[in-house]
Amino acid sequence: MNFLKRRFSSGDLQGELRDEDFIPPVAPRKGPSPSAPSSPSKTTSAPGIGRGFFSANKPTYNRDRCKTLLVIDDCHTDWSKYFRGKKIFGDWDIRVEQAEFAEINLAAYTDSGCMVDIQVNRNGTKVVRSFKPDFLLVRQHVRDAHEDWRNLLLGFQYGGVPSVNALHSQYQFLDKPWVFAHLIMIQKRLGKEMFPLIEQAYYPNHKEMVSNLWLITPKFPVVVKIGHAHSGLGKVKIDSPHSFQDIASVVAVTRSYATTEQFIEGKYDIHVQKIGNNYKAYLRKSISGNWKANTGSAMLEQIAMNERFKTWADECAEMFGGLDMVAVGAIQGKDGKEYIIEVNGSSMTLLGETQEEDRRHIAELVLGKMQIYCRPTPTMSKTSSTGGLMHYAMNGSQDRMGPNQPMSQQQQQMQQNQMSQMPGNNPQGNPANARGPGMMPIGGQGQTGPSPMPLPQVGRNQSMDEEDTMRNLRKTFAGIFGDM
Repeated sequence: MNFLKRRFSSGDLQGELRDEDFIPPVAPRKGPSPSAPSSPSKTTSAPGIGRGFFSANKPTYNRDRCKTLLVIDDCHTDWSKYFRGKKIFGDWDIRVEQAEFAEINLAAYTDSGCMVDIQVNRNGTKVVRSFKPDFLLVRQHVRDAHEDWRNLLLGFQYGGVPSVNALHSQYQFLDKPWVFAHLIMIQKRLGKEMFPLIEQAYYPNHKEMVSNLWLITPKFPVVVKIGHAHSGLGKVKIDSPHSFQDIASVVAVTRSYATTEQFIEGKYDIHVQKIGNNYKAYLRKSISGNWKANTGSAMLEQIAMNERFKTWADECAEMFGGLDMVAVGAIQGKDGKEYIIEVNGSSMTLLGETQEEDRRHIAELVLGKMQIYCRPTPTMSKTSSTGGLMHYAMNGSQDRMGPNQPMSQQQQQMQQNQMSQMPGNNPQGNPANARGPGMMPIGGQGQTGPSPMPLPQVGRNQSMDEEDTMRNLRKTFAGIFGDM
């Protein structure tokens, strides 16, 4: 582990383990949930496995001038094609690695960032790779009804990996009541007419549901949402107090919180999305008779954006420090009113025939963020930097050793300029002001600008000159070898 970490942190590897350094994993991970993920430094890749998402062909990027983008999404979308041929910083390539949360292990270090280990199956071939991501695009829910990948989210944050959306904001989406509480804040600021949030009640446990049943009775039917889930999971329509008590007993078994809201008989759902500065709006109507328009068969239609929808998206995009991607879900009731019911981040569902266009917008958004957060740091190799310092120590010190060493034309010009700016300077008529070719004016009154390194005065004892020079050289070399 320490060996691989040292190799991974060394400058000559450009922040990643190379394929030739990989060894077969000792114990492949079993099961879909890495509740205690093994360190990627212990489960590295098998030799000979090529890079890229779907093929084992030779990579099409410059491995010495590239940034690694990790996309967390299922295998139905090949995100590498949206970044193929794209450049950042002029000539830096984008290396795309893609995997689902269930296929990822990671370890994060305070000194070298985050190390990711992926084990995926592509076209019947098992691919195992280790790398250091420079940027992250999350297109899956971090938490759902039966999954919770916050342990990986914590690792990415620990390793300082920038992301779309920001990891801080994604952590805020781990509980829907927490998100809804922030929507309530927006409604209080804008008003119910401008931000028509559906009325909802929150219960931390089943006991509160039963004890407050009398408050719900006049509002039946109601929708009970149990815990944190997506895509219609955990949502039940309740028509009577007796059924409500039954569902409360289910909540007791789950040991989770629950929310209730009045059932709205809707004409259709409204989906408003914002990707960067691109806005779209859709309506979705169930044609299968299901009260959940996002399940079963539904009719989807893109509609024109209006200022009202744009305000919804813009206000929600300001939550949690800012969301690069956001989608607002609402219901158009048969009573003619609109009700906002939820908001999602970068894991939002893309709808309709514009999904390809939306993915391109996401890719452009990611490229723009990588230009900001992944800027390469200029570095100088130890050989060149040490060589330059030694050259400076030897040659530069000799240039300052006195009149016996030739001066460059630039040094002579600088010296003449400084001498001409000294008041009362008359080197031809005043012997006190006479200065040899190795002299520079020392700071004092009348000096009009920053002076270069002072040169030793002529007339100083030659042995003293040599002694001072050797002392300076010793200090220079001590600084050089102390930094190596």
